[in-house]
Amino acid sequence: MYQFQAPEYFYILLLLPAVLLLFAFYLRWRKKAQRAFAESPLLQKLVPERSFNKPVLKLVLSLLIISLLSLALVNPQVGTSLETVKRKGVDIVFAIDVSKSMLAEDIQPNRLERAKLTVSRTLDELVGDRVGIITYAGRAYPQLPITTDYGAARLFLSNISTDLIPSQGTAIGEAIELASNYFDDEDQKNRLLIILSDGEDHEAGIEDALALAKENNITIYGVGLGTARGGPIPVTRNGQRVGYKKNRAGDVVITQLNEDLMAEIATGSGGAYLSGKSTRTVVKTLMEEIMKMEKKEFEASLFSDYEDQFQWLLGPAILLLLLDAFILHRKTQWFKNLNLFARHEKDA
Repeated sequence: MYQFQAPEYFYILLLLPAVLLLFAFYLRWRKKAQRAFAESPLLQKLVPERSFNKPVLKLVLSLLIISLLSLALVNPQVGTSLETVKRKGVDIVFAIDVSKSMLAEDIQPNRLERAKLTVSRTLDELVGDRVGIITYAGRAYPQLPITTDYGAARLFLSNISTDLIPSQGTAIGEAIELASNYFDDEDQKNRLLIILSDGEDHEAGIEDALALAKENNITIYGVGLGTARGGPIPVTRNGQRVGYKKNRAGDVVITQLNEDLMAEIATGSGGAYLSGKSTRTVVKTLMEEIMKMEKKEFEASLFSDYEDQFQWLLGPAILLLLLDAFILHRKTQWFKNLNLFARHEKDA
């Protein structure tokens, strides 16, 4: 298992495109200035020792040095041993709707990204609770088994998209049934299912699923994403928007939030409906409810004794820095003396 001690230093890597851009402007300016000064053959005679390739080499070295220093500051750490610890918490499963209607942008940046942000912010607040992730559209599929590894949860969360499930629809009932099998601790009294969806185009079978949730002591909170006014569904190709989804008549389809359905599902299980317009309010309300719940103690295996790995990145960066200091802009004399491309004249 690995972790990053200071991931904020990854932002240093954003300097790389800026350095490349500045170097491109510098080359353009240098070429223009050289043309104004003299023609290329004459310039070669005026500065015969000047190397025109070494600035590119020094640029490559600079980019490598910046990258290695950035990664060294991030300090990757590797866990060397597992430790069993006691924790107290509740079991929480997030069911995220990944149907195409979740791409609508009536809430920014779109419904799906807002759902992922809500889950991410909730993970930031959790301590000791176990979490799992389900995605669903026309069918429901498990993404992350219930675990205390929030790092894994964030990794799976970042990869969630509307391309995960080809069949369209909103199988909320199937997602509830799948969640019922997620809760693997029979002694856990408090089981929380958080459904993040726009509730549109839902499939049948919700009543049976709610009955199953009650049997398994699962409380459902519904987070409604979207607006009553709704919005069009973007159609993308190769990552680029090419239009909006249309019906058979050629009219743009407008997808709307079905608050009534989301509220019916939540209140039918003893939970509550929350509007997803304000992520902060949703997370605050969820955490207040979680804090009220009785916590169950359980054992969890965690990696401990993390060892720093920055030295493996800092060492090469220092070596490249020293190498860069010894590389001058003039031609290397020993290479020049090789005279590889010059013709050998016969002695007269």
